[in-house]
Amino acid sequence: MQIQNNVFIVTGGASGLGAATARMITEAGGKVVIADVQAEAGAALAAELGGQFVKCDVTQEADGQAVVDAALKLGTLRGLVNCAGVAPAVKTVGKDGPHPLDAFQRAVNINLVGTFNMCRLAADAMGKLEAGEYGERGIIINTASVAAFDGQIGQAAYGSSKAAVAGMTLPMARDLARSGIRVMTIAPGIFETPMLMGMPQEVRDSLGKMVPFPPRLGMPKEYAHLAKAIIENVMLNGETIRLDGAIRMQPK
Repeated sequence: MQIQNNVFIVTGGASGLGAATARMITEAGGKVVIADVQAEAGAALAAELGGQFVKCDVTQEADGQAVVDAALKLGTLRGLVNCAGVAPAVKTVGKDGPHPLDAFQRAVNINLVGTFNMCRLAADAMGKLEAGEYGERGIIINTASVAAFDGQIGQAAYGSSKAAVAGMTLPMARDLARSGIRVMTIAPGIFETPMLMGMPQEVRDSLGKMVPFPPRLGMPKEYAHLAKAIIENVMLNGETIRLDGAIRMQPK
């Protein structure tokens, strides 16, 4: 699978892991469609990279289809990287009572249903394209989290939604094998995302020291580096890779 001259969709591409991935694709000679609800930031990054921005709520079929249609107009769609997601922090039962059901449903809807929505639409389009070397037509990379395995206090919604993304990886890869489309998932640890970078420096330093090695927060470009390796290595399929510096999250 080559990045050069091919088109890739990145959801949540306006910032953080998604923005780094969009940059990586462009630097490797690919074309990128940035799909995000952050219209101003997404449009600015797309203009900078010579890509295209499409405002997209990943949970909506029409929005997802509009993104795929835009990608097909740019050229040969070969990949989808799903970085869109939310990370609520609410206990199952807290001081104010039980976890609000709508907050749980929102996390699952965006992190899981939204991921699946984009996967099914992009896979349908890629499966109709001419196969490349080894019969490959496309690659899907989803984003889980170490919370899928080491969910902390207050992460019932986030952890379960990300565990579901990891659990979807193998069956989806098997579903799409006959179409020549691979499916992989990256489970990042503690990374320099906009949410974390908004915390005080001492808090970020403390979080970084929890990582065995290297003892720091992960950088978005390191996520993008792994995404690039996954895209280019045809034997990587049906697996979730932890990208976490060997951290195993404590309860809190």
